[in-house]
Amino acid sequence: MGRVTSSTADLWHHYGRTRASADREVPTAFHWTWGQDAGPGPEVLGDLTDKCVGDLGAGAARHAAYLAARHQPARVVAVDASPAQHAMATDLYGHLAPRLCVVHSDVVSHLHATAATYNVLYSVFGAVDFTDPGKVLPAAAAALRPGGRLVFSTLAHYLSGKPAEPDVVPADIAAKRPDGEAATMRRWVLQEHVWTKALDAAGFTQIDVDVLPAPSEGPRTADTLLVSACLPK
Repeated sequence: MGRVTSSTADLWHHYGRTRASADREVPTAFHWTWGQDAGPGPEVLGDLTDKCVGDLGAGAARHAAYLAARHQPARVVAVDASPAQHAMATDLYGHLAPRLCVVHSDVVSHLHATAATYNVLYSVFGAVDFTDPGKVLPAAAAALRPGGRLVFSTLAHYLSGKPAEPDVVPADIAAKRPDGEAATMRRWVLQEHVWTKALDAAGFTQIDVDVLPAPSEGPRTADTLLVSACLPK
């Protein structure tokens, strides 16, 4: 998701491990919402038949596995900077190769190295959340083919209920090092017009932002912003 190097603790080391030990199946649904239980599905991405698709900050690659197994893309590339998440995704869904390709890489570096490769890029609370928009959005534009599409879901507000930021500034959120020691990582929680402005600056057009309300009450429910934009043809 964010940049992880050999000298940087993998702050995603613990994420998803409990689920991966019990749930190893290819998902039967694809959701954009924070709760992963409602709202639109993969139809938001358009027809993926024979398309090259990239999942930015794929984590355990559950969304990518769904698309590779249940649609007909030419290829789905699941990119994540976390060694632990890459290993988990490979263990869970390596059998879906070559249609699913699991890549261990910093997302911005990968996008710059794959210029004009992708028809569709997406992020479900992934790398777009945890990477400076001034870096990841131009990199995504460079990696898309003319007319290509970027779609991502992100928090509409902080989990505490605090409003999203009115400017492109990150917040430090709690995380855990592999040894269990407390740490922080940066997350961008931005208002709708801020995302729109950042996408426009990166060269995107046909920018659309929808608010998907949280479907239920609870301590960690949150509204979702579903953002889509296109690269000019």
